Formats: sequence, C-alpha cells, structure tokens
Amino acid sequence: MQKVKVGVLVSGTGTNLQALIDGVKRGFLPCEISVVISNKKEAFALKRAEKEGIPGYFIDEKDFREKTDYEKKIVEILKEYRVELVVLAGYLKVLSPYFVREFHNKIINVHPSLIPSFCGKGFYGRRVHEEVIKYGVKVTGATVHFVDEGTDTGPIILQKAVPVLDEDTPESLAERVKKVEHEILPLAVKLFAEKRLVIENRRVKITGGLGDDGEKESNNIGI
Repeated sequence: MQKVKVGVLVSGTGTNLQALIDGVKRGFLPCEISVVISNKKEAFALKRAEKEGIPGYFIDEKDFREKTDYEKKIVEILKEYRVELVVLAGYLKVLSPYFVREFHNKIINVHPSLIPSFCGKGFYGRRVHEEVIKYGVKVTGATVHFVDEGTDTGPIILQKAVPVLDEDTPESLAERVKKVEHEILPLAVKLFAEKRLVIENRRVKITGGLGDDGEKESNNIGI
C-alpha cells in the first residue's frame, strides 16, 4: 500500500503529533508525516518534528494583511508536499471556508470532549475540562471528526468516553482525556489512509468495522 502523505497543523506541545509519529514508527500507520506547520514560533511540536527530520514551518499570521493570504501560504506549503490528509493536532485556529474547500473531506481534528457537548467557539484547551467539571457531567471523552465550515461541527469519525471523577481537576481530567486522544487520532488516520471511511450525510461509516487492529488500539471506541 502506498503511504498517504499527512500534513499536521499544531500550536502547542505536540503530544498528538508525537502519537502519530510513534504510530508511523511502529508500523501501525501506513502514512508519511510530510510536513508540520505551526502558528506559534515556540511550539514544542516543531522541535518534535525537527528531531524526526520532518520539515517544520512557523507561519505568522501577523506577516499577512488578510487571513486568507495567511491560509493561502499554508495551503501552498501543504500542496508543495503533496499532502493528502491534513490533521489538526492542537491547532488553535479556526479554518476559513476557503481552506476547508481546498481540502474537502481531507481535514480531521481531535477535540477533548464528546461532541456535540462542550465544543464550538471558545471551547478549547483547559476551558473544555473546566466546563465539564462545572456542569457536573459523569462522562466526557475525546472526538475525532472531519472538519467542515463550522466550528467542531463536521461528521464524527471516532469517539471514546472517559469517566469524570469526583476528585478531578481540569489538569487531571485533561491528562486522562489526552491519553484517549492519543489512541483514537492515530486510528482515525489509519482508517482514512486505508480508505475505509465513508461519509453518508452526517454519518461516517467504517467499512469492514474496526477489527482486531482497532480493538487493540482502543477499546470501547464509539461509545
């Protein structure tokens, strides 16, 4: 199978990027991480890319008059590397309709809650876990979804639940959710690379089911 070229957009430490790198290294992902792009110059994710010999770019929106020009530069780089799948791995910017159209149904994002709960404009990072605890829900989790022109509104690929404990803090909950993100994001990328994701209206169907690989990678996916 020909390896699918993946471009990863990041803003922070890049632990989800590392999960993808590890998945490639152990042969789980039939992919090549071709390029990593960040909107933050000091993002540790860029250092992770450098360590692995993956081309990394810092693109500063302040260098562009319009947001569209900024995104055109990113799209230009992604196409230069012949990227077939764009993964948002802690990328803290909302993509414009222009960007989404350029990679229609070829952008996936990981979000630290069970969408459609605790998502949308302003829901990212610590705030998600603060609101989960504040609301008093008993279960949260992580979601991997296709990106459309809304915010966290695209078709859902995979979800996995995480219990919310009485003693949880935003930090402790974030750590447990992050572990789940590191399981389901590589699995979603694998399913995309194997052309096993079929979008019908808002539903994403997995041809052939998850099988042994999916169960080994992450139990109770989709609950």
